Amino acid sequence: MNLSPGCYRNDQSIIMKRILLSIFVFCSFVARGQELFVYTEPASNMPAHSISARLSANFIPAQLPYDRLMQRYTPEIMLGLSKKWMLHLGTTFANMHTNNFRWESVYMYGKYRFLSNDELHSHFRMAAFTEAAYSRSPFHFDELSLQGDKSGVQLGIIATQLWHKLAVSATVSNTQSLDKSRNDKNTIYIPSRIYQTMNYSLSAGYLLLPFEYTDYKQTNVNLYTELLVQQALDRKAYYADLAPAVQIIFNSNTKLNLGYRFQLGGDMQRMSTHSWLITLERTFLNALK
Repeated sequence: MNLSPGCYRNDQSIIMKRILLSIFVFCSFVARGQELFVYTEPASNMPAHSISARLSANFIPAQLPYDRLMQRYTPEIMLGLSKKWMLHLGTTFANMHTNNFRWESVYMYGKYRFLSNDELHSHFRMAAFTEAAYSRSPFHFDELSLQGDKSGVQLGIIATQLWHKLAVSATVSNTQSLDKSRNDKNTIYIPSRIYQTMNYSLSAGYLLLPFEYTDYKQTNVNLYTELLVQQALDRKAYYADLAPAVQIIFNSNTKLNLGYRFQLGGDMQRMSTHSWLITLERTFLNALK
């Protein structure tokens, strides 16, 4: 079979595009693997023009005064709008606040990376983020969470440092609950309700496997430990949690997380002081091209 020069150049162009895409995927996950934190976001963004689909499952074992396994499922779509901007859109279904399993909330999260200092085997990045959520759940407990429990807004700053196989990240944010009872001057709650908090996190991730990168299809194993703290601003109340987790990345585009979160100390009234988290995520590169 005879191929014209035009067809030959076309085939070469396609092959080159595939090679460049493979290199891009490989470099992206080598640099970012150990900072894909399980409970918090890093300052780095997902690859530009990509889409990720994620399903998270949160479980709280049966305990007094509840006689049921409490579950929350969170399907989420994440968009890499550019190298500086990314957007999350999600919703939750749960039986956390009611006996019946039902649709619970919807939320939107946006992040802007405003600083990036990149070197060969390290980088330092900073980003600002905001989140807004609507929840139909009743106002229970002191803890302020926009992942299904409360309606509100959040604004914060993230700083992430990567050194080869180790990534460390810190986040500071303010959360404001927009529950309608906040403006109710005729009702007195005892103890008083918490409508605003400061949130602090310190996260570390380490790339355990592979010991040496030879192919982007290699399976990655990352270990994480995250310290999560919330301090009320309305009155004196706080909690401090520790959340170790393991992460497996398959084929550089599919991520499986398993985490366990438990309280180190605190005096906030909470739904539970310990929970399990399982997350499955798939990334589609250049889907927004």
